Amino acid sequence: MTTQRRRAGRGEPLVLLHGVGLDHTLWDDLIPLLEPDFDVLRYDLLGHGAAPALRGTADIQDFITQLDAELDAAGWQQATVLGYSMGGLIAGAYAAARPERVGRLVLLSTVFRRTEEEAAAVRARLAAAATQDPREAAKVSLTRWFTPAFQAARPARVAQIEQRLLDNDRESFLSAYALFALGDPQLAQAAPEIACPVLVMTGEHDVGSNPRMTRELARALPRACARVVPEQRHMLPVEEPGTVAAALRSFVSAHPAQAQSMQAQSAKA
Repeated sequence: MTTQRRRAGRGEPLVLLHGVGLDHTLWDDLIPLLEPDFDVLRYDLLGHGAAPALRGTADIQDFITQLDAELDAAGWQQATVLGYSMGGLIAGAYAAARPERVGRLVLLSTVFRRTEEEAAAVRARLAAAATQDPREAAKVSLTRWFTPAFQAARPARVAQIEQRLLDNDRESFLSAYALFALGDPQLAQAAPEIACPVLVMTGEHDVGSNPRMTRELARALPRACARVVPEQRHMLPVEEPGTVAAALRSFVSAHPAQAQSMQAQSAKA
């Protein structure tokens, strides 16, 4: 049966927001490492997986409303929010708009203040996406996202991600990709308003969410630290789940939850 959300583990509330063209199964490698310490909620963003489709121009406010609804359904007043890639843009916007609901924020492989050259490149990919063969486009994305070593060692997992890209509703994907391609100025505007502790993290060889962006984003946030994972590209949750889990646990330990985040939990979805 197709599902839009999953919840597992015990501990502090943690919400995971995936990237463009993906769904909640992005986190399959990471979840077993988080379950001992966190009550983890992951769900399909609008226009992805089993979530409602996107039609027309995607508005980040719609994703904020969706996260409000997910937290309410989980019975959580506050949670740690981890956003990956496009999910990082949403997570940052949410933390600025709903500071009382975000105890800590993790921005993983998140774009920030693209240069003119970087902005032109992502606009070109957006334009090509409308006419390019989906299978060829997926191959290009996988090459950007995964290291060659991982592609050789875990071809079945890479194939799962590829199939997820191919299964996307075309109109929804293009709408979401436009938000991702054009949305980083919104995070730049929101950054000074994000008061909670923030961990910003990317791979050393991530060409889309590169280390320069990660360090600049950390400097733009009032309470942030940056980490760059050596030798890695974009798919940190899949290629390096142990590194991500360890960094998250260390970050959470360094920033204990405030009393308001320790609410009673409702029955798991």
